[in-house]
Amino acid sequence: MAYIPRLKDEYKNRVISALKEEFGYKNVMQVPKLEKIVLSKGVGAAVSDKKLIDYAVEELTKITGQKAVSTISKKDVASFKLRKGMPIGAKVTLRGEKMYEFLDRLVTSSLPRVRDFSGIKATGFDGRGNYNLGVLEQIIFPEIDIDKVNKISGMDITFVTSAKTDKEAKSLLAELGLPFKKN
Repeated sequence: MAYIPRLKDEYKNRVISALKEEFGYKNVMQVPKLEKIVLSKGVGAAVSDKKLIDYAVEELTKITGQKAVSTISKKDVASFKLRKGMPIGAKVTLRGEKMYEFLDRLVTSSLPRVRDFSGIKATGFDGRGNYNLGVLEQIIFPEIDIDKVNKISGMDITFVTSAKTDKEAKSLLAELGLPFKKN
């Protein structure tokens, strides 16, 4: 028997029926689903020290279990001493089983490790059903060894859904376990 991530199984068995009931979908294919999760990290100091990009790629690879890639600048910015084609950050895109595994680890073990955590803000939606979450410290992830971290930095996590509205996307993400703050 093949392994199925816990959240993927929960989505199929519970979340689909809950969302169909809440929004009155007639067909299972109308129910929004999580398509991908993108983790990205900008490393502004990489202009002077190229090793920082390697550290960022290595950290994102450890956190997600999937090889991260470095991102390069698209244009010159003289005030930042930035040239076109210089490495400036790192990113990784998760889909399928790894996406559900990462989301499960994020909700159950990483977010509760944030200091004074009372939930995530519900203001990160973009109007098209996608949600952006900023993490201030990469040390909230259990995969990162705090003794080996050279600089504490944050990252952006983007949840891309097939939802048409922010309300549908928020319901989907809340059903999958993201702890939104109560207004």
